[in-house]
Order: sequence, then structure tokens, then C-alpha cells
Amino acid sequence: MNLSGIVVGAAVFLIIGLCHPLVIKMEYYWGKRSWWVLALAGVALSAWSLFVEDKLVATIIGAAAFSCFWGIHEILSQEMRVLRGWFPENPARHDYYERRRKELGTLETHPSHKNLKDKLK
Repeated sequence: MNLSGIVVGAAVFLIIGLCHPLVIKMEYYWGKRSWWVLALAGVALSAWSLFVEDKLVATIIGAAAFSCFWGIHEILSQEMRVLRGWFPENPARHDYYERRRKELGTLETHPSHKNLKDKLK
């Protein structure tokens, strides 16, 4: 019996489960500029996976690396979720969020937020 698929699946599930709140906290405390932390982690994990001899462990490390790369996209999306009011904004960064709202105009007319009003109803 080969359990490697189950082990990798469980590991990826846990990695994603850890990355989701991590991205939320990173955006809350440091904003979208913290994307480079995930980029460095992704590169470091990718490099590490190249030198690990055990295929199962290398696969899990590689999955963690690409979860970090996906986290970069999620950090940018998380800022938009905060601007929409779906997540709380950090009160210490309120001025930044207000400036971003002015830059973007009304969120429902921004090209990436078509029909936002209808979706929020």
C-alpha cells in the first residue's frame, strides 16, 4: 500500500490552512508591501526542495514553496477585501486605506470590481 499521496494531500491541506490566516495577518500588520516575505520564503523553499533526497519530503517542501507564491496574489487580494469592508482594517493604517480608496475611486466602478454592488446584496 502506498500512502504517499495521502501524506502529500494532508500536508498540502495543512500548509494551505496555515497560509490563509498568515496572509490575513501579514496584510493587517504590514500591508501588501509584505509580499516580498512570501517571495523570499517561496524561493528559499524551492531551492531547499531541490536538495532534499527524499521525494516525499521534497514534494511537501515544494508545495509549501508554491503556497507562498500563491500567497503573494492573496496578499494583494486581501487588501481589496479590506477596502471593501469584508475584513477589518488595521486602525493604525486607516490613513493608508483612505488614500487607497480615493485612488481607486468607488470600488464598484473599479475595473476589477465589476458589479460589486450587486454581488454584495
